[in-house]
Amino acid sequence: MSRRRVAAITRRLLQQFRRDRRTLALLFFAPLVILALLGYLLRGGGSVPTMGVANLDTGPLGGVVASQLERSNTVSATNMSQADAETKLHNGDLAGYVVLPPDFSAQAQQARVVAPDVRLEGSQPGLSGSILQAVSQSFTALASTAGVHFEPRVTYLYGGPNFDTLDYFGAAFVGLVVFFLVFVITAVAFLRERGQGTLERLMASPLRRPEIVLGYMLGFTVLALIQSAEVLAFSLLVLHVHNSGNVALIFILEALMAIAAVNLGIFLSMFARTEFQAVQFIPLVIVPQILLAGIIFPVSTEPRLLQVLSHVLPLTYAVEGMRNIMIKGADLGWSSLQLDFGVVLGFAVLVILAGATTLRRRIA
Repeated sequence: MSRRRVAAITRRLLQQFRRDRRTLALLFFAPLVILALLGYLLRGGGSVPTMGVANLDTGPLGGVVASQLERSNTVSATNMSQADAETKLHNGDLAGYVVLPPDFSAQAQQARVVAPDVRLEGSQPGLSGSILQAVSQSFTALASTAGVHFEPRVTYLYGGPNFDTLDYFGAAFVGLVVFFLVFVITAVAFLRERGQGTLERLMASPLRRPEIVLGYMLGFTVLALIQSAEVLAFSLLVLHVHNSGNVALIFILEALMAIAAVNLGIFLSMFARTEFQAVQFIPLVIVPQILLAGIIFPVSTEPRLLQVLSHVLPLTYAVEGMRNIMIKGADLGWSSLQLDFGVVLGFAVLVILAGATTLRRRIA
């Protein structure tokens, strides 16, 4: 084995990377961005779940429990009437609330058993768990001093006690899987068309630029729609992901995400020379959206700065729309779902126009 030949190959490889700034950015910049986002999400001091306390008790113990909840670091608790708490729960302003009945103190002193009503929004298991944990902790001191046993009556606005992690993440992953795979396949396949000279020959023909983009878009979209139907059917029929909404609405939103992914892949492929460079857009474009769109971490618990950024990303609205339909049973009468559809549709139109205007004959 010749050391000189091995060293020559090594130098040649390093020189190639030195001239490829996009690859260097992927190697040294993208990991820092992703880790910084993760660190900020996990340690950035995001807000805690908001809950209500409807203290109807005329005795002293209800005030003790309410004070414990207000001082809790697990939740942000506020005293309010039961009617206001229920209204805010439906509006999405609360993750849950607890009702301390008028005879709460009497129950604790006589029966030694308290059974407060805990009402949870239920669409996000993590937030529901925080509410239950805070309520349970608020009764710890009461149980130790007065020997009171805590037996809450828990009800859910959405989901239910059997609503698990797959149900929560499945609503987002139904659209995310399609968005991610369609984006990658379209970007690589469109770049291959350019690399093989097919696109250059089409540009030299009487075909207009919008016609070329539309033709490619429709071709990729047909495949994307078939994939969307397959993913949706598998999720609902095989995995039994929770669904309370209209399947047609799910598919329409999924189709809009697929169309957006197709045209985003076409658009970004204009800025790549090789298939490897096309794949480099995944950690730069897709991964930050996965972290910030509420798929893993609820947007409401993110630090304020990242919440602002999250509300700019189209994937945030797509994920929220999917969860509104599948978990909450939303229809187009919901203003929030209208906003979700509008943003995803607007983004799809934007990337279609971007792809048509940036199409050029030669590789970047």
